[in-house]
Amino acid sequence: MKHYAVQWIEDWCSENGWTDLFQERTDYWAFPPNAVMPVPIPTQVLRAIKANRGLCFEEKVWCAAAGLSAVTAGAFAYFFASPMPLVAAFAFCAVVMARMEDDTF
Repeated sequence: MKHYAVQWIEDWCSENGWTDLFQERTDYWAFPPNAVMPVPIPTQVLRAIKANRGLCFEEKVWCAAAGLSAVTAGAFAYFFASPMPLVAAFAFCAVVMARMEDDTF
């Protein structure tokens, strides 16, 4: 799951003189000013960007899906008098929240 919008990082790079941003797996790399070799975008910068911007579009979609599944499961559990929809929704929400965890911190 993407935790940052590329536009956010591109904006930071252009403000600070970094060039040629690219993503390798989950890391963002760019050329610092006057450098000949790309380096990863510093973790402190990514933290600051995330703190200022909040959730990206993909994270918002997954959070909405988790909330909708919980509400739908509650209705189905009541209608069918069975806890199984709640169990399925709990499993789905647990997976979504685990994917929301950012490993770079």
